[in-house]
Amino acid sequence: MPSFDIAKRSKIWFIFSLLIIIPGLISMATRGFNFGIDFTGGTIMDLRFEQPVNIAQVRESLKPYGLDGSTIQLSGDSSDVETSTDVMIRTVDLEENDRKAVMASIRSSVGNYEVMREEKVGATIGGELITNAVMALVISWGLIILYIAYRFEFRFGIAAVIALVHDILIVLAFFSFTQRQIDSSFVAALLTIVGYSINDTIVIFDRIRENLKLHFRRGGDINELVNRSIYQTLTRSLYTVFTCMFTVLALYFFGGETTKDFAFALIIGFASGCYSSIFIASPLWLTLRNWAEQKRKSRSVKAD
Repeated sequence: MPSFDIAKRSKIWFIFSLLIIIPGLISMATRGFNFGIDFTGGTIMDLRFEQPVNIAQVRESLKPYGLDGSTIQLSGDSSDVETSTDVMIRTVDLEENDRKAVMASIRSSVGNYEVMREEKVGATIGGELITNAVMALVISWGLIILYIAYRFEFRFGIAAVIALVHDILIVLAFFSFTQRQIDSSFVAALLTIVGYSINDTIVIFDRIRENLKLHFRRGGDINELVNRSIYQTLTRSLYTVFTCMFTVLALYFFGGETTKDFAFALIIGFASGCYSSIFIASPLWLTLRNWAEQKRKSRSVKAD
């Protein structure tokens, strides 16, 4: 087994995570987030152009107003894969003067059009839905704890859920730092990250459980057992994260503008998920186990 002791340096890994999470929490409290139109509502415009246009043309005309991240969709019977005369544009809520300036820019840059519909719309993700999503996430964490406690032990479940919370806080911190837009795709990214991270963590926990059976038979150091389990699954963990990273990096650099924030969340989340599975979850389980052992010994001494 490699000589580098991951389990023994658990305080270093915890401190490293806190150096990101604590400033992230401060940023969330002071700067908040850049919520997209899914959360805040906005202005929707259905336009019918005289000649077929593509999304890139429309997006370029919105760029001078900082609206190039708006949702742009091709529609209508005349649409093909890349062009259409019918275009739906959804932007942040615009004042009358700003809206007129934007529409004038589209006309001069893209071409003449007829306005089919123009209105303000409310947020598609309301406060009640956000509350329900948070409740569902908390309930899922509770079920994860129960399932892992049944298949492994209770401390494994606690460590796994704390690692998941760690990953979500890391992603939220980076989105608060960078003020990247948060929309409905961000919620999907968070759920993807949770699924990825818990799967990676379970693989390591399963190896720890298998090695524990030998540990109790032969005796040995519990720190060494955790290190051995991590290194036995390390290649698998790295292969998994690199495979996922290649995909989301391609999506980030070569995908459209509307997928960049989604891909950015996955990049941060997958990296954090790999890190937490190796350096947070297993050392945290070991810390919880050592605390329980110390309490048990303390009670035994007092009883004697």
